[in-house]
Amino acid sequence: MTGGLFELAIVVLIATVLGIVAKLLKQPIVLAYLATGISIGYFGFFNIQNGEVFSIFSDLGIMFLLFLVGLEINYTSLRLVGKTSLAVGLGQIIVTALFGYFISTALGFIPLHAGYIAIALTFSSTVIVVKLLSDNGASNSLYGKISIGVLLVQDIVAIAILILLAGVKQSAGAYAWGSLAMMALKGVVLFAVIIWLGRKFFPPLFDRIARSQELLFLTSLAWLFLLAALVSKIGFSIEIAGFLAGLALANSSEHFEISHRIRSLRDFFILIFFVILGSSAIISNFTGLTVPIIVLSLFVLIGNPLIVLIIMGLMGHRRRTSFMTGVTIAQVSEFSLVLAALGLKLGHVTDQVVTLITSVAIITIALSTYLIMYGEKLYRWCERVLKIFEKKKVKGIEYSERGEEKSIVLIGCHRTGESVALGLPRKDLLIIDFDPDVIKKLKAKGYEVIYGDANDDEVLHNARIEDAKLVISTSPVLEDNITLIKKIRAISEKPKLVLRADTEADAKILYAHDADYVLLPNFTAGQYLGKTISLSPEMEILSHLKENDIALMKRIDA
Repeated sequence: MTGGLFELAIVVLIATVLGIVAKLLKQPIVLAYLATGISIGYFGFFNIQNGEVFSIFSDLGIMFLLFLVGLEINYTSLRLVGKTSLAVGLGQIIVTALFGYFISTALGFIPLHAGYIAIALTFSSTVIVVKLLSDNGASNSLYGKISIGVLLVQDIVAIAILILLAGVKQSAGAYAWGSLAMMALKGVVLFAVIIWLGRKFFPPLFDRIARSQELLFLTSLAWLFLLAALVSKIGFSIEIAGFLAGLALANSSEHFEISHRIRSLRDFFILIFFVILGSSAIISNFTGLTVPIIVLSLFVLIGNPLIVLIIMGLMGHRRRTSFMTGVTIAQVSEFSLVLAALGLKLGHVTDQVVTLITSVAIITIALSTYLIMYGEKLYRWCERVLKIFEKKKVKGIEYSERGEEKSIVLIGCHRTGESVALGLPRKDLLIIDFDPDVIKKLKAKGYEVIYGDANDDEVLHNARIEDAKLVISTSPVLEDNITLIKKIRAISEKPKLVLRADTEADAKILYAHDADYVLLPNFTAGQYLGKTISLSPEMEILSHLKENDIALMKRIDA
C-alpha cells in the first residue's frame, strides 16, 4: 500500500507540473496526462500498468467520464440538435469511417484493425471543443450550436458502438452474431428502463433530497455504483453503466449540481486512465507506425474539416459557418481512446493499434486546439479559396439582404447589448448578432436585424455601416474590436465608435487605436451608482432604481 501511494504521488506530481506547462502553452490538460504516462514509461520510474489499484482507478475514470456525458444529454437537448447537426453528424461519421477504413487498409492493416482505426477517427472531443468554444465566446454562435449538436450525435453513436462491442465475441475469426443480437436486445430493454426511470422516478426523488447537497452527492454515487454492479451481471461494462446512470439523472432539475460535484472525481480518476495510455504508447513498438501516424493525423486535421465543409456547403450554409464548424472537429476524441482500450481487452486489436490511435489523438488534439483558437484568422487567410464550398443562394438565417439605412448599428445583443437596445429608438437601430436564437427573438419584437459576424465584410456591407452615425460593439474580444476599428476607420464618413472592454488594459489599447469611447461595465455601473447615491443622501433613490430595473427586466423577458 505504501508503495502504491508513493507511485500515485509521483503520478500526481508529474501531472501537475506538466499541467502547468500545458496551461502556459494553451493546451488541454488531457495532453499533460498523456505526457505524464509517456514520461513514466520512458524514464522507467515504475510499471504503472501492472498496478491493480491503477487499473481500478482507470476504469472508474472512464465510468465517471461517461456518467457526466450521459448527465448532459437530456431529452430537451436531443430535440434541439436540429436537422443540420443530425445530417452533418451522421454524414461526417459515415464518410470519415469509410475513408479511414480504406486509408488504414492501404497502409497495411488487417480489416478488423482498420475498422477500429476508422471508427476511432470519426469521433471528436466534446470536452475539449465545448471548453474552447466557451473560451472563445462562440458557444451561442450558429457554428457553435451546430458543432455541439454534431458532437452530441457523435457521442450517442459512440455509446451505441461501445454497447454493441460488449456483445461481440471473436471465435476462430468469426463473430458470434447470436450473442451480439442478444446483447443488443438487452441494451434496448435496459435503455428503455433507464429512460422511464429518468422521466418518472428520479426527478421527484431528487427534488425531495436536493436540500441536502451531501445527500444529493451520495445518492448520485449510490445509484451509479448500484447500476454498475447490476449492469456488469448482464454482460455490460461499468463504462456503459456510467453513461446510463448519467442519462437517468439528466432530466432532473438538480443535474447541474450533480455534475458539478462529480466533476472533481472524474478529473482525478481520468488522470490515471490517460497516464496508463501514455505509458503504453512509450513501451510499445513504433516500428512501421511513423507513416501511418503522419497520414492519419493529416486525415483528421484536414480531411474531417473538408468533409464537413462539403456536407454543409451542399446543405446551403455559408462558407464561414461550414469552415468554423469543420475546424472544431479536427481531433480524435477521448471516446476513441476508450474504444481502443476496449478493443485491446477483447483481443480485437494489438498494442500497436492502440499506440497508433493514441499517437494520432495526441497530435490532433494539440494542433486542433490552435486551429480552434485561431480559426477566425485562418478563415480570413483562406476565405477566397473557400468560396467553392458555398452555394450562391444560402439558406435560412444565413441569408440577409442589404438592410435599410440606420443611424445606429449595435453589434451584439446579449446581456449588455439588450440593455443598450432598450434605451435606443427602435426606428434608428440596426442590430448585428451571430446567435440565431437572439435573431429570432429580436425579429419577433420588430427590430431590424442581420445575422452574422461583424468581422465579415459582407455583413458590414449589408448593415450599411458607411451610412451609420454611431456603431456600438458589446463584444469584449479585444482582437475583434481592433479589427472593427480598422474597418470603420477605412470609411470616408467615419461613424462614432463605442466599444466594450473587460479590463482596463484592453480599454487603454482600444483608446490607443482611436476608439471614441470604451465601455467598461464595472466602471460605468460604479460611476452611475456612486453619482446617483450622492444625489440622494437619504437613499430614497434606491427604491426608484429598483422599480426601473424590475421594469427593464420585464421588457427584456417579454
